[in-house]
Amino acid sequence: DWVLAQGDTTTVAITALVSYFRKVRFGHVEAGLRTHDKWQPFPEEINRRVASVTADLHFAPTAWARDNLLNEGIDDRLIKVTGNTVIDALHFVKGQPQPAEIKELVEKLKTDEKRLVLVTAHRRENFGQPIKNICMALKELASRGDLELVYPVHLNPNVQEPVHKLLGNVRHVTLLPPMDYLPLVHLMKAAALILTDSGGIQEEAPAFGIPTLVLRDVTERPEGVEAGTLRLVGTEAGSIVEAATRLLDRESEYAKMARAANPYGDGHAAERIVDHLFSL
Repeated sequence: DWVLAQGDTTTVAITALVSYFRKVRFGHVEAGLRTHDKWQPFPEEINRRVASVTADLHFAPTAWARDNLLNEGIDDRLIKVTGNTVIDALHFVKGQPQPAEIKELVEKLKTDEKRLVLVTAHRRENFGQPIKNICMALKELASRGDLELVYPVHLNPNVQEPVHKLLGNVRHVTLLPPMDYLPLVHLMKAAALILTDSGGIQEEAPAFGIPTLVLRDVTERPEGVEAGTLRLVGTEAGSIVEAATRLLDRESEYAKMARAANPYGDGHAAERIVDHLFSL
């Protein structure tokens, strides 16, 4: 009776189109996220617009996402604000035992004298000079000597090559293969600061009270910026270093960001989606 798809991958866009052509009702989970720039993020911005055009129900994570849909002419009766199921998943796994390899890594790197910084950067719009700028910023932060930077590196050659070339032999930088979800969650929990261009981590990190600097010029998650859990810093090396240094060296600024409320849900989004479907 229904097809549900979450997010903004190309798989979601294709699922939406197939459902439309087969005249099967389609529900889009995480509906309404927008940057209003079709190239950022690429191709996710177009993928989610395709999903919205074809969807019969829109499960928006926040009121801001709902407003985006209303502004596009979608009937309010077809929109349900649920929170994001990403937070449901986070609540589900965060109490599971820490994988042995992460426990060993954290015990090795995180000490009273050294704080752990988690880095993820892989977006297509950051290929080329932006990823090089990010690496130069990480190199400068590592030179402080009081941080250990951990970077699980995406397999795309456009990320692998510059990252390993610029950071492969830098002290206080640990480059890792891509990580499964559970190890990454536990690594997030251990971090003092997160630098990322990931969409999901912008929602997950605030649930742990971890200040997060977003390595992008625009974000489809402005609620986090407004709430104070996220800060947009772009991809210029100087801006990244300045923002990270302010947070790490100013206790009051760090504490304010760490205490900000997570606007992305309470872990019951899936329950609300199921209840709504059964009420139809």
